[in-house]
Amino acid sequence: MFVIENTVSAIKSYMLERLSDFYAEREINYFFKKAVCQRLKLSDVDFLLASNQRLSESDLLYFRNIVKRLQNSEPFQYIIGETWFYDLLIKCDKRALIPRPETEELVDLIIKDYCNILNLRVLDLCSGTGCIAIALAKNLQNATVFGIELSQEAIDLAKKNALLNQVAITFLNGNVLENLPLEVEPKSVDIVVSNPPYIPLKEKEKMEKNVLDFEPHMALFVSDRDPLMFYEKIADQANLVLKEKGQLYFEIHENFSNQTKELLESKGFENIEVLKDLQGKNRMIKARIK
Repeated sequence: MFVIENTVSAIKSYMLERLSDFYAEREINYFFKKAVCQRLKLSDVDFLLASNQRLSESDLLYFRNIVKRLQNSEPFQYIIGETWFYDLLIKCDKRALIPRPETEELVDLIIKDYCNILNLRVLDLCSGTGCIAIALAKNLQNATVFGIELSQEAIDLAKKNALLNQVAITFLNGNVLENLPLEVEPKSVDIVVSNPPYIPLKEKEKMEKNVLDFEPHMALFVSDRDPLMFYEKIADQANLVLKEKGQLYFEIHENFSNQTKELLESKGFENIEVLKDLQGKNRMIKARIK
């Protein structure tokens, strides 16, 4: 047996020993707690009392597999199949990007802007797991939400997440670089939001193995020659579908905030604001259609 005894505390020692060259102790302790609580269906209180709980052979193999996958730099969210986003449980796997904290900030910005307005129509482009659309549907009163995504596999995941979080969202297959699906009518939308691909290919070499080897490149990278290609096309789409005074919200690359603002100005948007995330980086932009 790879552990001294088949107890929860022995698994903790095993994970700390095998993962210390790869992760900080704080991270390992988080992985341990999350994995144990999920596998054994424990509450936080139960977890505190579980050190001497006996594990089955199947449980032991489960934890050993987690350690092997973590050693291979696989994202923990993919290993356990879920993450939390804006206080909502979101299932995630290789079909879509793992939701990020900065995207929660984008969602929070929209909710604060529109929290007192009823019956909004919202369009989320490049939906991925559906996390943005779901969080907005959950927190905006009586909103009608559409999500557009190129990958049918990601749409299947997003639909599962909408069902899990008990919200009604229309997810549609579509390429935002072309025309939007006919279900999205002209001048019918109050809010367009998108976290599109925005990382130039030349930045690949700077990225961590856990992102490059596991997350879908289609949702990450754009051509070095045209890093704002999605922003330009989405701005054009927004001009078509937004109602008068409707708003467009983007998550952006911090190095292209000025260029993105200039692009939106050239497309006729007004009241354009570049906003910083909690790390002080220019990561969001909002603009109003005239």
